[in-house]
Amino acid sequence: MKNKIIIIAALLFTGIIFFSFFSNKETGVTNNTKVLDILVKLGQDKPLHFIPSTKLSDEKVKMGLELVTTGTTEKDGKKVKIQSKHFVCTDCHNMQIEDPDLTKSDPEARLDYAIENNLKFLPATTMGGVVNREHWYNDDYSKKYGSLVEPARDTLENAIQLCAVQCSQGRALNDWEMEAVIQYFISIGHEVKDLKLSTAERKQVVTALNDGVKKKETLEMLNSKFLNYSPATFLKPMKKDKRPMGKYGNIENGKKLYELSCLTCHEELGVTNYKLDKSSLTFKHLKFWAGRETFLSVYNITRKGTYALNGYKPYMPNYTEERLSNQQLEDLIAYINNSAN
Repeated sequence: MKNKIIIIAALLFTGIIFFSFFSNKETGVTNNTKVLDILVKLGQDKPLHFIPSTKLSDEKVKMGLELVTTGTTEKDGKKVKIQSKHFVCTDCHNMQIEDPDLTKSDPEARLDYAIENNLKFLPATTMGGVVNREHWYNDDYSKKYGSLVEPARDTLENAIQLCAVQCSQGRALNDWEMEAVIQYFISIGHEVKDLKLSTAERKQVVTALNDGVKKKETLEMLNSKFLNYSPATFLKPMKKDKRPMGKYGNIENGKKLYELSCLTCHEELGVTNYKLDKSSLTFKHLKFWAGRETFLSVYNITRKGTYALNGYKPYMPNYTEERLSNQQLEDLIAYINNSAN
């Protein structure tokens, strides 16, 4: 009797798996299905950059990856002119998802996630899921730069082009390069597994695709699972007499910030000639300037950044509140002070 029960249970389990497999296969919904594909199939307006993931070219995706990570690629067997002599996209942007909760932009949670997943902690938002956004250069970027960013607010191609020319201080991408970069970004767009859907929500998606039931509600549900823009709030540097100077900072968190953020650009082979390391002399230098009103102060440089100059194009972008919290800044100062002793 016991053996019969086991056999029946096994057959039922196999049937469930079999049904689930073919149900998902029918709609094309798997863990790796691109969310943008589903949204468009459910009737959401196609963004200008939309390409069905089934139409992606492996060759173009590879070329896009190379342009983003090295600034150049090969076409017709020849290396193309480097996009920028000063930066590549990955100097400021991760390519992977970097937030454990896609509905929030939380720098505290992001640091923990970066540590767990071996990611850098960078000033600019990730390109993982960038094709799932509807707006770019948001909030205070739009307020500060006005007409400069206006054409890039609602068009990914324009946003990429603005970043290529202004942010990376390089040349504009030509048409085939832009297509390759867009295809690469689509390849790293949000997938079903990233949204952490419940069983009921997955079933809702399948039903909506198969039977056209509750399409509007399903679109709303899916879109509620991630931010369709990256919020940006500029903060003024804290006044000199108001700075806690790391008194309430977490030294261990500060160490991670220094390693995953500061050193990514300022180490020996980094993009800037302002070099940092882990010597006591370096930390004493940073501690000395921290309490002063100068761009050399960590309090000032993180919030204001610097501008590109004639003859020296590398610059430092500012950290918004969503990319570096005030508490994290105190953590960084605490680590600097402790390491300077």
